[in-house]
Amino acid sequence: MKWITRERPKIDRIACPWLIKRFIDPAAEIIYVPFPDVITQAERLSAIPFDIPGVEYTHYQGQCTFDYFLKKHQLEDAALDRIAAIVRGADTDRHDFAPQSAGLEAIFSGLAHNIRDDQELLNFGVVIYDGLYSWAKDLYHLKHTQAGPAEQMLLELFNKYINKKGTQTTPGWVKELKALIQDQIDTNLSLTLKDLSKDLDINPSYISREFSRYFDNLSYGDYIRKLRIERSIELLKSSGYSLTEIAYLTGFSDQSHFTRIFKQQTGKTPSAYKKECSKSKNDSKS
Repeated sequence: MKWITRERPKIDRIACPWLIKRFIDPAAEIIYVPFPDVITQAERLSAIPFDIPGVEYTHYQGQCTFDYFLKKHQLEDAALDRIAAIVRGADTDRHDFAPQSAGLEAIFSGLAHNIRDDQELLNFGVVIYDGLYSWAKDLYHLKHTQAGPAEQMLLELFNKYINKKGTQTTPGWVKELKALIQDQIDTNLSLTLKDLSKDLDINPSYISREFSRYFDNLSYGDYIRKLRIERSIELLKSSGYSLTEIAYLTGFSDQSHFTRIFKQQTGKTPSAYKKECSKSKNDSKS
């Protein structure tokens, strides 16, 4: 059986093929193509599309495509349930779902950065998910040792250094960070502090702690959500995209997640806002 999804996989689009090959269809062929070509190529190749809007195997109600595979194929396995929480947290930028989500996202961000061939990336990913499954099945209850004395000492020194700063001048990294976010927000709405701190060569913990002082008194997550909503408003006003497509294009896990955050930020649902925009356009023409 052939399965097809959009190119440049990172989290869900590697987790799902691993799940297919290990628990659903060992002989499965996984195909990656540019996003606009997924549906047409699926029809041409008789392949099942997944992890794109508007198909059966996709995100539902805050859960990712991996969750749907488990439900659809009735895969009742406590280890897979643990992996699902990790994948969901990494894929939707909700690292509170599982403490391992941040690490999974960091690993696959790094692999995707280093490996340009999607099939090669998938092969690496399968090995990683095999290891994650072994942990989730047999080792999840074990705890690793805490940070050693040297690490604790360095952390204490770092915090003392930060606490000694006495200037109110806006640091240079703030301007650079704003520029980085602005440069990437239209194409990469899954920006993480880890990614940005690497470009800035500044510890992500420091940026996280200082962020709200220079960015509208908002946390990093709230600031990115604000930019996502602003981008979605632009698309609601000027494009013919559906709400599902806008949710996808602006980095939300699904339409319900998009609707909930949009209403929190604006006091209106996206559909109501879109209707008001259409009415305003019609009134201006008359």
